Parts: sequence; C-alpha cells; structure tokens
Amino acid sequence: MPVKRINVSAPHQGLFDFTQQVASVVRETGITEGLCTLFVQHTSASLVIQENADPSAKKDLECWLNRLVPERDSLYTHTLEGADDMPAHIKSALTATSLGIPIYNGQLALGTWQGIYLWEHRRHGGQRTIVIHIGH
Repeated sequence: MPVKRINVSAPHQGLFDFTQQVASVVRETGITEGLCTLFVQHTSASLVIQENADPSAKKDLECWLNRLVPERDSLYTHTLEGADDMPAHIKSALTATSLGIPIYNGQLALGTWQGIYLWEHRRHGGQRTIVIHIGH
C-alpha cells in the first residue's frame, strides 16, 4: 500500500482521538496481518496510545506534562514563537512522534480500552498531518 496522509484537527492543547480514521485506512487496504506505522509531521505534537474510556486520564496526562515542562522557563532561548512553543518541542521530544500497531485479523490489535491520540502541545494548534503506512 502506498503511504497515506490524514489530517487531525487539534485546535488546542490536549489529546485528540483519531482511532477510527486509522481503522478505516486499515480496512481499505484489505491486509489481514501486518504493521500499521503512524508518524506525525510536526515538532510540537506527538502520538500516544492511551485510555479511551475515562476522559480524566487524558486530563491528568496533560496536567502532569504541563507541570513537568512549564512555560516561560528562564533557560529557554527559543522564544520568538510564543511562550508555549519551546515547551511544545520539549514535550514532543519526551513523548513519541511515531507509533507501530500490529494488524491482526484485519484490525488494529488495540486493547479494549486503548485509543490512538494526537497529543497537541501548543495552546493553539490546528490541522496536524499524520502519515500512515501499512505493511505486511
């Protein structure tokens, strides 16, 4: 399958579920066993597999990461793009910009409570592009 790109809307900081978009791409391929590789083409967002049932888990993750990487740290020199920009780059470096998910029986091999999320680290995000590759 050729590489496919999808867009995920992330208008603000937080985790945005795009599991169904990826599952749809997997179904379109007809591949029953393989690997789905995802890559976010941005330096201030990341990808994560996380709890999909209780929204408080996402909120707690966001609060924890904001406490770990605060805005306006006096050590930052990259400040021209706003107070949230350098922290967003650090958060992206600490998390993941790509994920690999097995495909089993034609479906993503996610657990019952797992979802695929774009984690937007800027206060004002936007459209984020995810590259999807499905291979045998």
